Amino acid sequence: MGHFTTGISSLLQRGLVCGLLAVPICLIGCIGVVSADENSALLLKKEPKGAVDVLALRKDVKDQQEVVVVGRIGGRVNPWVKGTAAFPIVDRSLKPCNEIPGDTCKTPWDYCCETNVPKATVLVMFVDDKGKVIKKDPRELLHVKELQTVVVQGIAKRDKVGNVTVLASKIHIRGDEEAKK
Repeated sequence: MGHFTTGISSLLQRGLVCGLLAVPICLIGCIGVVSADENSALLLKKEPKGAVDVLALRKDVKDQQEVVVVGRIGGRVNPWVKGTAAFPIVDRSLKPCNEIPGDTCKTPWDYCCETNVPKATVLVMFVDDKGKVIKKDPRELLHVKELQTVVVQGIAKRDKVGNVTVLASKIHIRGDEEAKK
């Protein structure tokens, strides 16, 4: 096991890890590391036009289609994919627990009060300009948090059972006033 660990460390130092780390990552193949300059290249100051909600995207999107989708970060108690710039977004028609009067849920972003969260969720995975999944926590990379409304631009990947992943190249993080749109 020692030389296996050393081999992985060596790959990490060069910025790439290839293999079967997780099902969505297998769609891409490798993981890339992003520099500070590339971080800013992901962030859009102005919202891209034509954003559709998650439910509409899931219903109509074709595999490999360019998309712009809007949703709120969440859908699970821990929406962050360890070591990867990825997170699920949920359709804005669903209400997180903190928006239900009298509810005191400690993790409202998991949408535990809603019944059909998986059908109203897509996974967003940020990729570099070579199509490799970025290996960095999105909270550090993009300064995002649970329940933020985000507009993501990228390419849709649809699997055989209808799950949708957006291989994202850009993100606009809505401010409080914008989130009400």
